Amino acid sequence: MNDWPEGWSDNNRGPRYGRGSAGAQPEGARVMRQVQRGGPAVPPGQRSYGTPGPAAPPYGAGVPRQPSYVDGQGYEDGYDEYDGYNTGQVYGGGGPGGPAGAPTRAPRPAPNWRRRIKWTAITLASVLIVTSVATYFWADSKLHRDVDLSKVIDRPEAGSGTNYLIVGSDSRKGMSAEDKKKLHTGSAQGQRTDSMMILHVGDSGDTLVSLPRDSDVEIPSYKGSASGKVYPGTGRHTKLNAAYAEDGPTLLVRTIEYNTGLHIDHYVEIGFGGFAKIVDAVGGVEITIDKGFKDKDSGANFKTGKQTLNGEEALAFVRTRHAFAAQDLQRTKNQQKFLSALAHQVATPSTVLNPFKLYPTMGAGLDSLTVDKDMSLWDLASMFWAMKGVSGGDGTSMNMPISGSTGGNLVWDKAKVKTLVNELKNDQKVTVSGN
Repeated sequence: MNDWPEGWSDNNRGPRYGRGSAGAQPEGARVMRQVQRGGPAVPPGQRSYGTPGPAAPPYGAGVPRQPSYVDGQGYEDGYDEYDGYNTGQVYGGGGPGGPAGAPTRAPRPAPNWRRRIKWTAITLASVLIVTSVATYFWADSKLHRDVDLSKVIDRPEAGSGTNYLIVGSDSRKGMSAEDKKKLHTGSAQGQRTDSMMILHVGDSGDTLVSLPRDSDVEIPSYKGSASGKVYPGTGRHTKLNAAYAEDGPTLLVRTIEYNTGLHIDHYVEIGFGGFAKIVDAVGGVEITIDKGFKDKDSGANFKTGKQTLNGEEALAFVRTRHAFAAQDLQRTKNQQKFLSALAHQVATPSTVLNPFKLYPTMGAGLDSLTVDKDMSLWDLASMFWAMKGVSGGDGTSMNMPISGSTGGNLVWDKAKVKTLVNELKNDQKVTVSGN
């Protein structure tokens, strides 16, 4: 009985391959490794499931050796020559890196740390240099070099060291009506000086000398800063701050040089608004007030003890004079004390190493300063560090020696002033004390 569907028989199946077939070619695509299951070994020529059959012919007897495909290129002899079945050596080949012929990855070399450190250092140095140069030109462009000291006539001979005239004016330039009200500056026309100091920077120590605004001085002959006309001296005496109000910085420098005999090398001025902005940019200045005071004119209202002043409070602190018996003399002491504290605060690591605080502070300060035409950033930095040194006890801080007063003007002690000026001109240690 035929088990195939109708119309089919074993003869219709076409040539068959494999064991027990008459075909001469093996069923290559369906050759499988012989798997031996449990039980007794099956003799050659006998099917494991019953009926014996003819033994598979050996290689060379009509059945070709079975190829194994290796790496897409050739063939490998991986069959047992006796039974025609794969011995398990068909696949693989090559080394531990993968299939035969596949490239193996070379071990990654150890990192050259010396080289890496070298190039990192070079990169950081390059960034630092570029940043420093850019910062220098940015800062230099912000300086207002508006004072021409070449217009000052009959100047005394320059001595050793460098003398800076530092002026705090009541300039309200750039201030709104709201700012003037907040800072208690008023709206007076013109400009006057609220503070004047001579900072001497030398090898024998730095000295900061305050010049009271009410100092009695003689106005000498001078050249007008705008007209260029020479005005002869008449022996007229007035308060020191009146010289600034009459013809600005150049007449102020001329008057100080004439009355002291000390050559002024550089001029630095800052107004009300700029001063407050610097203090706020640095995050306030910590200062200890020995005795609390109030002043309705400046808006001061301070308690005794250590406290941090913002820009508005700092301006009130350095401007107050009516609250003190010594008035202007006490004010100059407060000004010195605060400026020293401000210089110390600006130079702290929390400011210098923090670009988000350093650049706003530099910007506020440089925008607010008016300097002479020969002032460089190096000169300004030298002045700043000298101020910091004075606050740290490395220098001398004093008022101009006073012998009395006349008509409300403070008269300088001529003998002490002469000694002081000679010591500064010769860059000697200062032995004179002020009021």
